[in-house]
Amino acid sequence: MKNTVTNILVVGVGGQGVMTATEILAEAAISLGHDVKKTEVAGMSQRGGVVSSHLRFGPRVLSPKIAPGEADIIVGFESAEALRWSHYLRTGGMVLMNTARLVPPVVSGGLYPYPADPQAEIRARGIEVHAFDAMAIAKQLGDMRLGNSVMLGAIADHLPFRAEVLLESILQRFQARKPEMVELNRRAFTAGRDAIAKLARAELLAPSFA
Repeated sequence: MKNTVTNILVVGVGGQGVMTATEILAEAAISLGHDVKKTEVAGMSQRGGVVSSHLRFGPRVLSPKIAPGEADIIVGFESAEALRWSHYLRTGGMVLMNTARLVPPVVSGGLYPYPADPQAEIRARGIEVHAFDAMAIAKQLGDMRLGNSVMLGAIADHLPFRAEVLLESILQRFQARKPEMVELNRRAFTAGRDAIAKLARAELLAPSFA
């Protein structure tokens, strides 16, 4: 990361677990002694409206809000939302996004068009993008609600602390509330982490025509 404060912007639509994912990331940072600040904005979250969550952590954090051009990582639970918030990314930052489309009411109601290829538009801006279908992985594991842990697994190796710290925060949450879901969420986390590692290997092996 560019400095001692890490700025992560998590975006998506209501029902995807954006706020829960941010809470788990915050808990992981707190467990390591970081000062943590976060804030959320939810629009009709129960109806699939857009949701954004700002998370900042480091030795000392004064404000919870990330300014445009300062996010180290944007975690897009939904493709178009990742694109819509991409101007918040700093130079050299990265977008990690779920390619599954969950169209919000403002689009289905005809107020705004859905972009034809959000991933391509982000890449065209010279931004590093890691994109995969988190919902397909969750479906393969038998529960669409696992998409949250899949996405957390995907970001795990791009944080300024060990992936195991984040995994422990996930498992502790489910151990206390739904112990029967612990192993499934462990598998989801691993699947998301493996998906991003596989993407990275494929990019290294891809031929360059520059």
